[in-house]
Amino acid sequence: MPLLNVKQLTIGFDNNTVIDSINFHLNKNEVLGIVGESGSGKSVTSLAILGLLSQNSQINGSITYNNIELTTLKNSAFKAIRGNSISMIFQEPMSSLNPSMKCGNQVLEVLLQHTNLSSAKAKKEVIELFKNVKLPTPELTYNKYPHEISGGQKQRVMIAMAIACKPEILIADEPTTALDVTVQKEIILLLKTLQENYNMSVIFISHDLALVSEIADRVIVMYKGKIVEQGSNLSIFKSAKHPYTRGLINSRPSLNQRLKNLPTVSDYLNNTVSNEVITNTKRAKSHELIYSKPPLLEVKNLDKVYLKKSGFLKKNKPFKAVDCVSFKLYEGETLGLVGESGCGKSTLGNAILLLNNATAGQIYYKGEAITCLNKKATRALRKDIQIIFQDPYSSLNPRLSVGKSIMEPMKVHRIYNSDKARKAHAINILERVGLSASHFNRFPHEFSGGQRQRIGIARTIALQPKIIVCDESVSALDISVQAQVLNLLNELKSKFGFTYIFISHDLAVVKYMSDQLLVMQNGKIIESGESDNIYKNPQNTYTKTLINSMPKGI
Repeated sequence: MPLLNVKQLTIGFDNNTVIDSINFHLNKNEVLGIVGESGSGKSVTSLAILGLLSQNSQINGSITYNNIELTTLKNSAFKAIRGNSISMIFQEPMSSLNPSMKCGNQVLEVLLQHTNLSSAKAKKEVIELFKNVKLPTPELTYNKYPHEISGGQKQRVMIAMAIACKPEILIADEPTTALDVTVQKEIILLLKTLQENYNMSVIFISHDLALVSEIADRVIVMYKGKIVEQGSNLSIFKSAKHPYTRGLINSRPSLNQRLKNLPTVSDYLNNTVSNEVITNTKRAKSHELIYSKPPLLEVKNLDKVYLKKSGFLKKNKPFKAVDCVSFKLYEGETLGLVGESGCGKSTLGNAILLLNNATAGQIYYKGEAITCLNKKATRALRKDIQIIFQDPYSSLNPRLSVGKSIMEPMKVHRIYNSDKARKAHAINILERVGLSASHFNRFPHEFSGGQRQRIGIARTIALQPKIIVCDESVSALDISVQAQVLNLLNELKSKFGFTYIFISHDLAVVKYMSDQLLVMQNGKIIESGESDNIYKNPQNTYTKTLINSMPKGI
């Protein structure tokens, strides 16, 4: 008999149906994967199971756990189940953990609420939990605040909190999103080990099918509030029937071949999939042309040193975020830059953008040194070297309409002589990135994540730059939306002749986009070369670890 049974579940908000008559079950000691893009209803379903939906929600249907009907349970009765029998790991540990409480006390609080343990015994249990989730120095971590530990460690604290009462059901809602590929693999292995050791049932929610394939026994695929397909791990990944499922599987860049355009979910739904491949011969000819010219940008022996605080009345210690980095960037090239969080990727990008002054070394643009330019020359250079940010929402002014956001930098750099001409150019750019003139007067909050990223791209290319730094610019997007944006970046590159520095921790994406690849670790470039060659035959142990940590799918 299933441990959890969901029958004909329908959920609405203000008379808008977001979950439409779904049916599924969870068996004992099973890992059930729920996949789908943002807005498909994955998280709403999990919140309904935990009784955490807002009061204005309308719920019909049944959710039973151990023959207890959860949809009619009073909040007081739910408190005994929530965190005790059914627990949850949330997507973003930094916003889920209390920044004003030490990590150990946050887990201790759960034990004191749901068990009869004394404070001393509960503290010992917390330290034991920290050991079980493989936190380094558990005793020290107990007394640290969330901001004092890494993203992967914060996620481990969240997992310790979720399993503290040895729940029968653990819901993991996008638990590895935005984590480095090596940390992601560690978390997946940890969850699988804990599931087996504690005999838990796990609902693993993600938009990444390759990741789900590494942990789930069965898979449910959700689309627009409905379950469009469900079955065993093998059946979903080897013989998916629904075009939406096939779209999710194939939207991720392949490691074996380079398609001219990545297929998207809409391509599969509309039966318009193109399988045109960029051959090795065509790629070699393109590289011959790119590398026959002098470099557009050259970085020589670049250092960036920060001073780390060592404590009261102690000397601050120097920390090299970028350590003697040298490379060349050629016109029309996409240079990939990969490495884990803290390796120095973004610091290097900011130094090239002159947002962060280098401590030592030189940067040459078109043969001229740019590290010591005056304000006027720096402003003129900023037109040529632009950035597409990771989070388009926080990089756009919420008080400015989309059109004004695109026109603003054009005005600063005196592109066109009138607002009328700038508006016409802004509308043209919007249309080129797949939006329309009707979007000109709308505000950022009226758009989806993928549309906002397109607006961010439009704002960048409006200045007709020579070099664009893409800093994790697709990492927060759904797989299919990510494919759309990557296709757009490649299309714009061929039309306008852009040169990209593509920074990411997603190795599959970097391989697909890049001509050459730089691998960074601890501020240094530890491996460089043609991207396909590095993936086929990595020389450095760290590069091998990164590649081996990638979710491969089935």
